[in-house]
Amino acid sequence: MRAAIIHYWLLNMRGGEKVVEALLRLLPEADVFTLFYDPERVSAAIRARPVKGSFLNPLRRSYRSLLPLMPMALESFDLRGYDLIVSSESGPAKGVLAPSRARHVCYCHTPMRYLWDLYPAYRNEFTESAWKRVLMAPVANYLRLWDYSTAARVDEFVANSANVARRIWKTYRREARVIYPPVAVETFYWKEPEDYYLIVSELVAYKRIDAAVRVFSKNGRRLRIVGDGPEYGTLRRLAGGRVEFCGRVSDEELRELYARARAFIMPGEEDFGMTPVEALASGKAVIALGRGGVLESVPAADPMGGVFYDHGEDERLARAVEEFERLEPRILPGELQAWARQFSEERFAREMRAVIEPAPAGESAIPSRRGF
Repeated sequence: MRAAIIHYWLLNMRGGEKVVEALLRLLPEADVFTLFYDPERVSAAIRARPVKGSFLNPLRRSYRSLLPLMPMALESFDLRGYDLIVSSESGPAKGVLAPSRARHVCYCHTPMRYLWDLYPAYRNEFTESAWKRVLMAPVANYLRLWDYSTAARVDEFVANSANVARRIWKTYRREARVIYPPVAVETFYWKEPEDYYLIVSELVAYKRIDAAVRVFSKNGRRLRIVGDGPEYGTLRRLAGGRVEFCGRVSDEELRELYARARAFIMPGEEDFGMTPVEALASGKAVIALGRGGVLESVPAADPMGGVFYDHGEDERLARAVEEFERLEPRILPGELQAWARQFSEERFAREMRAVIEPAPAGESAIPSRRGF
């Protein structure tokens, strides 16, 4: 079976790229297609595979502004001769033109946020330029029509959470099997906490890192932020002396930061959120906005995995931090680590294999978890 993996862009190593690594271990002979590719910013496992970038790749430094051209670029990939197409989508990926005899499985991290769920926020809140807001409406309308139509090119949707399965139904009117993404839970470990809280995130507006920066700048507690992105400058100007920006760090440094943290902070809504699972695998509690995928990954009781707050206001986060500190003696690191093991790569591989290698006729593959 000749297989191709389609990923929206390979310009860093975040959750979506870790899914690509896991897919490559499942399909070791697969070729990889992507809109934009920077081999210096991805893992050795991805660099070791044949990766074909689109004709837009020379312009990858400006990839965020090239969204209107991405449908054309995706449809230019020549997938003749492939039997299996696995697209990995939160940016555009499922819109490729697969051969009629090929099976197309889409592992969907989320329908494109900036076209659907978060479009009003991107247009009215995250975009400051008036002329960009004017242009955004017709471009987004065209892209939504294209995105909706390309759902018909997918034979089976797999969602990374029940939360995203509901979005897929709402957006495309397609059902989706739920398979949680792979987390290398066995590589994380617990150590006695030092006096800091931790965020691990791309620095983009919808992650709401600004709320945490404001809160920790006021409350005097130490906050360390791992990651970079277009909001770095704005966040740096907001930050007080107890907020530290670590930038990008190695995997070893990241595990040590998790191990020594007091708790993990997640102020924005996530589709699923692999970083909270990494925190749990490190025996650390999570303080999070109680929306989205974190409600599936972080236990509120038995074991107590952290504290949720129900609105995005700074004061609610500040109170959640205080609530965590009252409950901190009840946090049992070993129980959190045991809980996190259900999100292992071994489980992901077993369940995805049942999708991409269908069971013989008359046999059931894996139980279908539906998000609605």
